[in-house]
Amino acid sequence: MPLPADLHTSTREEVMFFDTDIGGVVHNLAYLRMIETCRTRLAAKMGMDLKSMADTKLFPVVVRTEIDYRRPATLGDVLLLHGRLDEMQRARFWCAFEVRRESDDALLITCRQALALVQMPEGKPVRLPKDWQA
Repeated sequence: MPLPADLHTSTREEVMFFDTDIGGVVHNLAYLRMIETCRTRLAAKMGMDLKSMADTKLFPVVVRTEIDYRRPATLGDVLLLHGRLDEMQRARFWCAFEVRRESDDALLITCRQALALVQMPEGKPVRLPKDWQA
């Protein structure tokens, strides 16, 4: 099935105690967890929902992450994450993300991730479907 031309999704996260360090500032691992949630929702729109992945054993695997931390989020902030399909190549695809604070729309994080499709349990990379290129 061909992918939609403007594939995107959004998620909303409230910063919890476990997302922060002792100073109440969100730590980098928490941002990556939030981005993973957004990316998982994006994958579902690409036909790779959790059930399908479990059934086919074909998984999108992160092979590279580029992230820029622009401003900190703190305990209690509500964050809006926007993710989109950014680029398609033969064997991998890129997703781009923005994290913004809901209260003032401040841009906190920009991120790009490269993913490859991997067939498990063999761990064998698989070319992207041809109809994804359309």
